[in-house]
Amino acid sequence: MASSVASSAKFVLALIVAACAIFGVGRAIGNSYAYFLGYVVVQYIVLGTAWNILGGYTGYVNFGVTAFFAIGAYSTVALYKLIPAMPLPFMIVIGGAFAALVGLGTGYLTLRLRGVFFSIATLALAVVVQTLITNWDFVGGARGAYVLRPKLAPLMGGEYVQYLFVLMLGLCVIVLATARAIERSSLGYGFAAIRDDEDAAEAAGVPTLKLKLIATTLSGGFMGMAGAPLPYYVTYLDPTSGFNLNYAVNAIAMPLIGGTSSWVGPVLGAVLVGGLQEVLRVTISSAANVLVAGVLMVVFVIAAPRGIVGLFQGKRK
Repeated sequence: MASSVASSAKFVLALIVAACAIFGVGRAIGNSYAYFLGYVVVQYIVLGTAWNILGGYTGYVNFGVTAFFAIGAYSTVALYKLIPAMPLPFMIVIGGAFAALVGLGTGYLTLRLRGVFFSIATLALAVVVQTLITNWDFVGGARGAYVLRPKLAPLMGGEYVQYLFVLMLGLCVIVLATARAIERSSLGYGFAAIRDDEDAAEAAGVPTLKLKLIATTLSGGFMGMAGAPLPYYVTYLDPTSGFNLNYAVNAIAMPLIGGTSSWVGPVLGAVLVGGLQEVLRVTISSAANVLVAGVLMVVFVIAAPRGIVGLFQGKRK
């Protein structure tokens, strides 16, 4: 037990050191675009890892990523209008809590659904949430809403985009530490049992109901937290940008490309796909984003079904 705690502490410390190093490199470069690029990639790491907790560890494929992501984003818009002076970290926590509650409700209502039927239910959830937000005038409805981003970052000075990057980097550390802890715990073994054979797991005494609720709540909450800073990043949020197809496609493609068996998989997938997409967006067109993720996902599903992590594990064996 003590060795496990020490290992987790070392892992978290290593993540914090890596995060500080990334921020230091960005400051040294002195280019604002480096922070915009870094924010997008780190956001996808959080989003892909959140999806992987339910889709990779537990085996329940979630097509409703945009629902949870947009709940976090629009929670920030609502809080910005109600309490303009509220610090963004509090908005992130509240947005994540709302998304977690929706995740808990989704898990409870879809307990008897498995496989493709569960996936269709989550897709329907995204449609329902988008319809509700599109008709909610308080958060802008179909016309969208503006969020005025401060020019300077609080406490640390510099541009506000640096502050957004630091917040997302901190969230990334928390999410990755959680994913790694799940892998090495009885909770992770329970998720794996559900993924491999849910009926056998239930017959063996695994509390499948409880574990599925935990998975949907954690996954939904982290997706909501990933979306909460979005209004400050784009400064204008409408249903088209909040429910962008890129988020759903990338959140699924990145863990599949990197490998769903480990917390490292979504990180590798996000760095590879997210970085390539941003380069193409600047040099060619943003329309290539979905195409890149789709083509890479098809290639890896055929050539390396277990992703990049699976390739390295196979070579090691």
